[in-house]
Amino acid sequence: MRFSRPVHGREDPRPYEIQMKDFFKRYTPLQIAMHVYAWSVLVFLIFDFFTGNLSANPIQELEQRTGRHAITLLVLSLACTPLNTFFKWPELLKRRRALGLYAFMYATIHVLIYMDLDYGLAWSFIVQDVIQKPRLIVGAIAFLMLIPLAWTSFDIWKKRLGKNWKRLHQSIYVLAPIVVLHYAWSKKGDLFHLQGEIVRPLIYGLIVILFLIFRIPKVRKAIASLRDRIIGLFRKRGTLHQVGS
Repeated sequence: MRFSRPVHGREDPRPYEIQMKDFFKRYTPLQIAMHVYAWSVLVFLIFDFFTGNLSANPIQELEQRTGRHAITLLVLSLACTPLNTFFKWPELLKRRRALGLYAFMYATIHVLIYMDLDYGLAWSFIVQDVIQKPRLIVGAIAFLMLIPLAWTSFDIWKKRLGKNWKRLHQSIYVLAPIVVLHYAWSKKGDLFHLQGEIVRPLIYGLIVILFLIFRIPKVRKAIASLRDRIIGLFRKRGTLHQVGS
């Protein structure tokens, strides 16, 4: 069996297995999974919208689903650094930027649905609504903070901004709790009395707090030390097993 693709206008004569090996060298399973997940969400949203599979309030559902996936992707981008610290998986750091950009993409779609489909770009009503609802003020602040992070996420801005680039992108650790607050405020629940729709906001909040704790230098060192001890223990057991056998 052969898998042909154009190479300089001709079909690739190489065997299928070699082509697949080259494909997975260029695109890792993690990279493929990340892109498939991010785009599949949008595909399902569009499919459900045009097939009438949304709820009785389709605009509200679109807002909720895009907002939820925006925060999910943002949390996944935050997870890359601590997971790399514990598992020594450097590829996670390479995927951090793409996850952040996908989060910004869904946040932008979320905002556009609110402004266009919900309010028809009636700016006076939009401004009035935002001013009257604290959750929208928090959401607007979060989105405005996301814009410079997405805009300067490319390598060229690292060179232009120098040390300021890192300072700017460290604001993500201020932004993340604001996003969680906006999400929790948007749900029909009361976190303080543990009533209503609080499970997802609570999970997101706990994850963000955990990742913020992992950013503390002493905690990161302790995690790295624990990881090295665990690895050393497994290696020691493996050596003893080989000697015993």
